[in-house]
Amino acid sequence: MSDLSAFSLAGRRILVTGANTGIGQGIAVSVARAGGAVVGVGRSAMDETAEKVAAVGGRFEAVAADLGDPAKAAATLDRIWDESGPLDGLVNNAGIIRRADAVDLTDADWDEVMDINLKTVFRLCQSFARRVLAEPGRRGKIVNIASVLSFQGGIRVASYTASKHGVLGLTRLLACEWAPKGVNVNGIAPGYIETNNTEALRADPDRSAAILGRIPAARWGQPEDIGDAAVFLLAPASDYMHGAVMPVDGGWLAR
Repeated sequence: MSDLSAFSLAGRRILVTGANTGIGQGIAVSVARAGGAVVGVGRSAMDETAEKVAAVGGRFEAVAADLGDPAKAAATLDRIWDESGPLDGLVNNAGIIRRADAVDLTDADWDEVMDINLKTVFRLCQSFARRVLAEPGRRGKIVNIASVLSFQGGIRVASYTASKHGVLGLTRLLACEWAPKGVNVNGIAPGYIETNNTEALRADPDRSAAILGRIPAARWGQPEDIGDAAVFLLAPASDYMHGAVMPVDGGWLAR
């Protein structure tokens, strides 16, 4: 497919977790700009995202859910499918980070990060695939938001790094199982993006300067940088991609 329709999401319905701000909001707006209908799922208000989606002529449906409870998150996807129709794509974006020296990290901070960043991701993938595979001929696309820390260690973010290494492995595993069955599973590894999760780093002059000095693109990323990459992985243009995790990092990993 060589025309622009290869990059269109017209007629497709995409669920995006954590769409209230940051990368999730950027993905929602990019999906809408590409013609897709967005279902935003999260526990925070998504009014600002709804306004931004409307501004580009898109449709946005907000669904409240506790993504910290993997079973409830999976049940929410099933309810959306049953009550308002099938989904064509799933973007697992919601995630949290806890910063502490490894010797000081608490069990609570470990468990909360792993539940949201990894277990909920798996349960949502599982629920989505079950629904797609139950309908002969239906296809679906999953995009998991990993991190450059899926490939590196980082510092003071033990549970986050472990969870994002897990997302990388899970993306590859699910791709191997579901590629022949009509479900594409791929991921994006964002670099340092201007979001709430990186606010503490950007507020630290020394850390911010060190990070910026290593990025070949010489700037922090913007949420739309990730959003446009997600559109590609949700669109027909990426139909032969399975198990890929694309760095969108300004060249960070190439350095």
